[in-house]
Amino acid sequence: MNSALISGAGVAGSALAWFLRRDGWEVTIVERAPGPRDSGYAVDFRGAAIPVLAEIGILDELRGHELHMRGTTLVDASGATIGELPASAFGGDLEVPKGALTRVLHRVADVEHLFGDTVTGLVQHDDRVTVSFERAPARDFELVFGADGVHSAVRRLVFPGADPVQHLGMSGVGFTTGNHFGLDRRGRLQAGAGRAIYAFSAGDPARMTVSLSFATAAPLPDRAAHEATARDVFADHPRLLADMASAPDLYWAGTSQVHLDSWSTGRVALLGDAGFCAAPTSGMGTSQALIAASTLARCLARRGDDHTSAFERYEAELRPCVTENQRLGREAVAAFGGLTEQV
Repeated sequence: MNSALISGAGVAGSALAWFLRRDGWEVTIVERAPGPRDSGYAVDFRGAAIPVLAEIGILDELRGHELHMRGTTLVDASGATIGELPASAFGGDLEVPKGALTRVLHRVADVEHLFGDTVTGLVQHDDRVTVSFERAPARDFELVFGADGVHSAVRRLVFPGADPVQHLGMSGVGFTTGNHFGLDRRGRLQAGAGRAIYAFSAGDPARMTVSLSFATAAPLPDRAAHEATARDVFADHPRLLADMASAPDLYWAGTSQVHLDSWSTGRVALLGDAGFCAAPTSGMGTSQALIAASTLARCLARRGDDHTSAFERYEAELRPCVTENQRLGREAVAAFGGLTEQV
């Protein structure tokens, strides 16, 4: 039986695990987190991702978690309504809570998981890859897949050299708080030069999710830097800053993309954000991860034991889609909230 290690138990990794197990592979997933990640707010699916969910057999179940958002209200600096965006602008063809997707994919993947661990070394041989872990004993696998995010450990090991992560000029923080905007399955976007406030409420009418986005010339190094910048940029919104300070679920990140000339080397291949992050602003991250997992597994199944040609076919098929999604991600950063002034 063919054996594979997948680094990362996110959407790309869990979906690939399902496809490989279906095709007869023995699959192990290693994940830095101590268990399935339940963080994140909402994810959406668009276009070709919907048939992938149907193929995995989880489309109907996920439709039961649909958020049924009603659109997003655009407001000016005073809070007055100036426009409206349809629900599809942020929600795609199907939008569900991130936690629901994670739980469903973890269940259906049904493979061995090494939680609380990570890959620390990869030695490639003609017929296998010897993998060292931070905690578990070293093991051999026929193929290794990096689906471990923008700052992929697998990518650092097999693609040393220049950092392929490209900062797009925007950072932000997110958190949940009381629904003091009175939103009812709606979003609220207040945008201006160099910053934007997006809030939405879905499911629990007493709570809303808030995203504070701001332009940054370079990536910010840590949570403290993100919080400090947010306090400076949004000093005229003291209530939101107080909510941010007390939020137990604060999330912070820069908006970035990953650009590589190749997504594989030897017996190791990348997918999802590890190989070709399009940035959250593309609206295609989750869909792209699912499509990549399906494409990679199909190419492996069709090429038999010839992983080299399978990886080449995978990249040839998927790169046009990734190129387009990355274009969308860059254009959205330029347009979203008029983020033209960098702090």
